[in-house]
Amino acid sequence: MRILLILGIPVLALVAAGAMMSLKQEPEKKERVELDPLVEVVELERMTTNFEVRSQGTVRPQTETILSAEVSGTITRISPKFLAGGVFRANEVLMRIDPTNYEVAVDQANALVVQREIEYEGAKKLRSQGYRAESEYASAAAALATAKAEQVRARRNLERTYIRLPYEGIVRSKEADIGQFVNPGTRLGITFSTEYAEVRLPLTDHDLAFVDLPGAAAVTETGSAAGPAVLLSAVQRGVSQEWPATIVRSEGVVDEKSRVTYAVARIADPYRLHTEGHALPMGTFVTASIQGAAVADIFRVQNTAIRSSNRLLLVDAESRIRMRTVDVIRADSQFTYITGLTDGDRAVVSALESPFEGMAVRTSADDEATEPRVAIAEDSEQQ
Repeated sequence: MRILLILGIPVLALVAAGAMMSLKQEPEKKERVELDPLVEVVELERMTTNFEVRSQGTVRPQTETILSAEVSGTITRISPKFLAGGVFRANEVLMRIDPTNYEVAVDQANALVVQREIEYEGAKKLRSQGYRAESEYASAAAALATAKAEQVRARRNLERTYIRLPYEGIVRSKEADIGQFVNPGTRLGITFSTEYAEVRLPLTDHDLAFVDLPGAAAVTETGSAAGPAVLLSAVQRGVSQEWPATIVRSEGVVDEKSRVTYAVARIADPYRLHTEGHALPMGTFVTASIQGAAVADIFRVQNTAIRSSNRLLLVDAESRIRMRTVDVIRADSQFTYITGLTDGDRAVVSALESPFEGMAVRTSADDEATEPRVAIAEDSEQQ
């Protein structure tokens, strides 16, 4: 009996466990809602826009002069403005070379002209009376012409003792000083005009597609033409400043090394000597924003919408993904401009993991009208 009792305990335990299992209720069925991915879309519209073309360059004077002596002599006077950074007016005397020898030469030339005029008048009178031959009259006329030419040369040499320029400008460097003896060709200094400054702006072939540069035939006698507007900007003393300018010409050649074309922007009165505003010193490195040509029939989307450089995800009327290859015209820091679409197309601008053609999605616009897909699944956990 004792053995039967020992063997019966496990049997009873198994029977009890089976009875308890049979009494357990079926697990409740739960509804699991499977929602399509939610994406953000924008509706595309055809547009016409003017692209801004960015470039950069260094401000240079339009007119710069290396001053050289035209006559020899000692420098006897120098203007206090003739020093680096000095501002001078047009035709202001910057330097004077000793004029003594040249004043004497002018007096001699004047006296010689008076003498030759008397001789010429005498020869002319005698010829009319038949006392002189034609050759003697011609010789007197030639001597008078030579004397007058020498008079012009002497006066011009005296004028050359004044060192002055026909424009308002600034002295870049001073290379001669008072008391120095100079010969013709001796370098005296460098000056530049403050009427205009120029900036050479490199443009790639892609940039040229959006800028209407004036052609060579459009350049006038002043060396400029009416081109697109430019806004130059630079940081001065920690503050960003801007100056309006205009493209006046292109250099007409492609740089063999960099393969760029240089457009020239001109700014009037860069030192603001006659207008209000901040001065733009020569040598300043500036960034240029060039007004581009108008481009029609393009679409603009956020950069986040473009995938693999030229693919766009569209959402059709049934809220399914359609992949489209587009032509990218231009891109900036925020937007990409493309062609090959239709007005009203909806582009996906949010992140979407592993998209594929025909993939069902939800949008914020039609989320309420879309019925979620419902699936029945058994909960694997016991209650």
